[in-house]
Amino acid sequence: MRTIVITGGTDGMGAALARHHLAAGDRVTVIGRSRAKFEALAAAAPSRAEFVAADLSLLADGRRVVDRLKRSHERIDALVLAASFVRQRRHETPEGHEASWALFFLSKYLFVTRLADLLHAADRPVIVNTAVPGARPDAIAFDDLEMVDGFTFKRSNAQQRRANELLGILATDRNPDLGYVTWGPARLVRSSFAGEVGAGMRVAAAVLGPLLGQHPEDAIRPIIDVIDAPIPGRAAYRGAKARPLTVGPHDEEDAARLAQAAEDALTKTRGV
Repeated sequence: MRTIVITGGTDGMGAALARHHLAAGDRVTVIGRSRAKFEALAAAAPSRAEFVAADLSLLADGRRVVDRLKRSHERIDALVLAASFVRQRRHETPEGHEASWALFFLSKYLFVTRLADLLHAADRPVIVNTAVPGARPDAIAFDDLEMVDGFTFKRSNAQQRRANELLGILATDRNPDLGYVTWGPARLVRSSFAGEVGAGMRVAAAVLGPLLGQHPEDAIRPIIDVIDAPIPGRAAYRGAKARPLTVGPHDEEDAARLAQAAEDALTKTRGV
């Protein structure tokens, strides 16, 4: 029986993955904010389903979840990082971090690095990071990672995506047997729209989703294939189609700079 951990697993593609793996006989731990949604999806296999409530834009919550997983799990076969909350404007958390950076990178860094031993204990471990690949190499503002100056949704999104590709360097350097996949859907997915966005984006999602969007159960088929047959090393996909990894002139150095910045943020937040 495999152990699957899914952040953002109570809605959309995360919930669809949780349902699939419970039906397949796996043990599934879901990290999210709605126990009611979890109980609905876990009703068919409650003995193999576990819920951990958390707001992963808060590093204290991320630490608490990691500590719980380390106490209750002997290994993690697949870690799916799918938590999402879209913001078009800069928002600062009570811990003093820009919320999108905290949710989409700092929390993922925390899970990838602090759960490395549990992933190493699995025979064929894999991380699926739902960060759409393909951001340009210079997308990271190292002098202003939390985008105090000049925040835009486009810049923030590109920085998060690039940072999560580079996170794969850190993850696979520490565990050469690990598969690390940055993945995005091939097209729009039908799901509830979690976020604080403008009316235009919300209306567009409501109108286009039912017309053009994939059902979450269809969208996740490529993720299931990756989890069922993981390949060591880094890879990138849009849907089922492999995409080339973005290669920059200073990838190893940039990954190390990101790690140091994340560790500094974690150290700072510990005292909040």
